[in-house]
Amino acid sequence: MNKEEIVKTIEKEKLVVVIRLQFQNEVAGVIKNLVEAGIKVLEVTSNTPGFAQEISKARKLYPNILIGAGTVINEEVARIASNAGAQFLVTPNTNKTVVEVAHENDIAVLMGALTPTEVCNAHEYGADFVKLFPADIMGIPYFKSIKAPLDQIKLLAVGGIDLDLVDDWFNAGAAGIGIGGALTKSVKNKAELEEVKNRAKQFVKKVKMHG
Repeated sequence: MNKEEIVKTIEKEKLVVVIRLQFQNEVAGVIKNLVEAGIKVLEVTSNTPGFAQEISKARKLYPNILIGAGTVINEEVARIASNAGAQFLVTPNTNKTVVEVAHENDIAVLMGALTPTEVCNAHEYGADFVKLFPADIMGIPYFKSIKAPLDQIKLLAVGGIDLDLVDDWFNAGAAGIGIGGALTKSVKNKAELEEVKNRAKQFVKKVKMHG
């Protein structure tokens, strides 16, 4: 899948799930349950132990799912992630070299930004999506204020988005949302993994209403 196809898939799905865990041995189970719930786009953050290995494993196990890397803060992490097979890179910050590495490898970038200047810089650097982060701290009125003059930029809302606010973010003009802690707060046993799956199904259902 090339960058253009990756971008189109993210645009279609409108939902990216962020996996940030303390222990590497939890990752595979979480991915399995998310995929079974209907999640089609997910990222494993670079501060999850063994993230590159888990990305490589997931790419082989789930060839029809988009697997990306999150918390890609610099060129070094970008290269590790792309070498592991990540199909997109997600940043919390605005770093031009991450875009350069991604596009060298024909993969997409979801670049973090907060201010109007950062949003515009990310767009000028060639980011395929700009994610407003942290979205929950800034709130929907702030998102609308950013979106109004910059409506040509594909803006994602990421950070602390709960199920009951999904509609509000899309109504505010979000091209998609990123969900992390709302799904994977605890995954210590089968019951908690099943709960991850159930919550993910709820998000998928809600987001599809905006498809």
